[in-house]
Amino acid sequence: MGQKTNPIGNRLGIIRGWESNWYGSKKDYSVKLVEDHKIRNYLTARINKGGIAKIVIERTLNKLIVTIHTSKPGIIIGKGGNEVDRIKEELKKLTGKDDVQINILEIRRPELDANIVGDTIAKQIENRINYKRAIKMAIASSTRMGAEGIKIKVSGRLGGAEIARTEEIKFGRVPLHTYRMDIDYASVYALTVYGKIGIKVWICKGEVLAKRDLNPNFIGGKSEVSDRRDRRDGDRGDRREGGRGERRDRRDSKR
Repeated sequence: MGQKTNPIGNRLGIIRGWESNWYGSKKDYSVKLVEDHKIRNYLTARINKGGIAKIVIERTLNKLIVTIHTSKPGIIIGKGGNEVDRIKEELKKLTGKDDVQINILEIRRPELDANIVGDTIAKQIENRINYKRAIKMAIASSTRMGAEGIKIKVSGRLGGAEIARTEEIKFGRVPLHTYRMDIDYASVYALTVYGKIGIKVWICKGEVLAKRDLNPNFIGGKSEVSDRRDRRDGDRGDRREGGRGERRDRRDSKR
């Protein structure tokens, strides 16, 4: 199951929360769902260079709250907050609601966000940079920032080849079936002259042992994630050093 299903949907209610927080009755559920889809599509197209990771939508009785998680908040806010006000007015027209609130949350480590990593690779491929070089650079920057494992899969007419193919590059471990592992996933595409190239990114941030807040606007810190392998290696090192020391002492006493 871990290999087949979406890693984010697979972890909902365990270590991840829903990105749409509202209640819908049988009558208006489909309307709200389509509206959420329109808002997300509009914002990703409108803020093309804003480094958007995810858009969280919350609804109360008459209020719509849109939280944009981004690596470049300055682009979205604009000079004196003019850009945000424009986006707010556009969303009011799109949804037909008077009370719309926009919150912007900055992502401190964009190298650990699958959407941003995927978009970066897509832009590099569109600018005719070799796909292998773009992937290796993304893997290096993610591991440098503390990712436990990363897997990137690209498919299509790679390098302008006539026959489409799929290639996958993996570093570290990405255990998809372990639900405690915090794995971020994104599926994006690059529009090139010779067609679309699909890009899938899996980033493993480590194991979540403590109880996590399922609020989608919660940004987990390093204290939330623990790496068991580090602890094991540390214990082994101490034992080895202690054992060797004892043996040397015994040899010296015999002499």
